[in-house]
Amino acid sequence: MAKHYDVIVIGGGPAGYPAAIRAGQNGLKVVCMDGWKNYDGSYAFGGTCLNAGCIPSKALLESTELWHRVNSEFSLHGIHVTGARFDLAQMQKRKAGIVKTSTQGILALLKAAKAEALTGHGKLLPPEAGVHRVEFTAVDGAVEIFTGTHVILASGSQPFELNSAPFNGETIVDSWGALEFSAVPQRLGVIGAGVIGLELGSVWRRLGAEVVVLEAMEQFLPMADGAVAKEAAKHFKKLGLDIRLGAKVSGAVVNADAVQVTYNDAKGEQTLHVDKLVVAIGRRPYTLDLLAEGTGVTLDARGFIEVDAHCATGVAKVWAVGDCVRGPMLAHKAKEEGVAVADRIAGHSVAVSFRTVPSVIYTAPEIAWVGLTEEQARATGRPIKVGSFPFAASGRARAMEASQGFAKVVAAADDDEILGVHIIGPMAGELIAEAVLAMEYRATTEDLQLTIHAHPTLSEALHEAALNADKRAIDFLNR
Repeated sequence: MAKHYDVIVIGGGPAGYPAAIRAGQNGLKVVCMDGWKNYDGSYAFGGTCLNAGCIPSKALLESTELWHRVNSEFSLHGIHVTGARFDLAQMQKRKAGIVKTSTQGILALLKAAKAEALTGHGKLLPPEAGVHRVEFTAVDGAVEIFTGTHVILASGSQPFELNSAPFNGETIVDSWGALEFSAVPQRLGVIGAGVIGLELGSVWRRLGAEVVVLEAMEQFLPMADGAVAKEAAKHFKKLGLDIRLGAKVSGAVVNADAVQVTYNDAKGEQTLHVDKLVVAIGRRPYTLDLLAEGTGVTLDARGFIEVDAHCATGVAKVWAVGDCVRGPMLAHKAKEEGVAVADRIAGHSVAVSFRTVPSVIYTAPEIAWVGLTEEQARATGRPIKVGSFPFAASGRARAMEASQGFAKVVAAADDDEILGVHIIGPMAGELIAEAVLAMEYRATTEDLQLTIHAHPTLSEALHEAALNADKRAIDFLNR
């Protein structure tokens, strides 16, 4: 007789494991299964985020930013360093340690919630007698059938591959491969000037690589506020990133451990020679061997599992969350969806607000935003007002030698509601949380204006930006 669970979760990434933990906290009998395999052959929970994305990239970004500051900033503080060198092997070892601690922590959290964790592949089968079935294939090849009252599909996503530049795992790699280089490439090409491409390009540029970023679109960071994108482009140029817009890659040929990249831009066909090529053009849902014939679960034209606003698939008691469904491919969005579904299964009333999902680019300076850009807000036809405040006018930012960028608030002119907040500058990813909370409570710029912010802090920039929306900023003369 098949082993039965209240909830079966397929996928142990940032959507799946939180769903399993919350289901366990809700007193349900739950199992979470995941078959992620690392380059060293080890299996781990945590999905792309913890093993090959969010966490390892932030570890390398932090290490390389410190090295960059040693060379470009420390002398300004009166700290003179001679004979400094970086040890890439140690950086990679530190990164691997952080990843291992994080993934092992997930297993401990699942155990604490009394959620069973199984390493292997899960596949949804057609139901029998109204009961959902999942085929589980363990890493040793053993196959077992489980039954579940509810099934949550959380299979995640994978990098897009270009037909014109297919991955070979050595010289042409995806974002995961770009985090595993054992030596700094002299010449690095990056296809895609989005979040991933800019972060990876920053890592290797700081360590000395000549980095060329090829972006097919004519506009830089089109998803960001226009003023923020313009400011960001200036700082990336200062770092030394060679970002070429309107550059459409048509081919990549490997020659003697190097890559010849062909692309077309406004000047015609161009050729670029690099030692390594990173393809970072986005991600697509990963549903390989997830659904057997006859489950009733459907995919849309782009391969996403079709769900409603509550993450229900249309098949009773089968849910899908995270990167394999519509919406932004962000770990924090995935987590909230997984938790919400686990609570719905337990009979709780919950909601996920997609209006206030923040986005962050962890470069230097950091870039973060939530809500509508100024351009999007104006396009609605609703009268708006805009306030901004430069970090150059922030005493705390100047003391940190981090006075680049600004905070910007976009609000409705009629009822003063905050419609969007955009920050480029120090710790933007942390500062955006206040804006998310404010927008979640439908706050106005006046609400932020009347909120006392500690001095001197970086968060005062948001306070002053809100004041400046009404031309009442105290620490910044609006010229």
